Amino acid sequence: MKHLAAYLLLGLGGNTSPSASDIKSVLESVGIEADDERLEKLIGELKGKDVNDLIAEGSAKLASVPSGGGGGGGAAGGAAAGGAAPAEEAKEEEKEEEKEESDEDMGFGLFD
Repeated sequence: MKHLAAYLLLGLGGNTSPSASDIKSVLESVGIEADDERLEKLIGELKGKDVNDLIAEGSAKLASVPSGGGGGGGAAGGAAAGGAAPAEEAKEEEKEEEKEESDEDMGFGLFD
């Protein structure tokens, strides 16, 4: 991903055909070491292709991928067994309340 980001930066900056050394210099400028094998593969895959066309093609592919939601509702809990002790019931209710509270804010407190 870092190699692709450097390639795209160079392409958007006007370098229509970035070389391996161009990409390495961009990565080294931010302290990242380039992987020669991945770099050569990336350059081979993208050689002769326009960056803007690649972005448009990728956006079209991403738009066709379904994303998110559609999750069904949760199932209701079953009734407790007839001989259950009241203390156990109270503990279970406390656990359920704690779980519900943590679900409401998805683990993030507004003022934490």
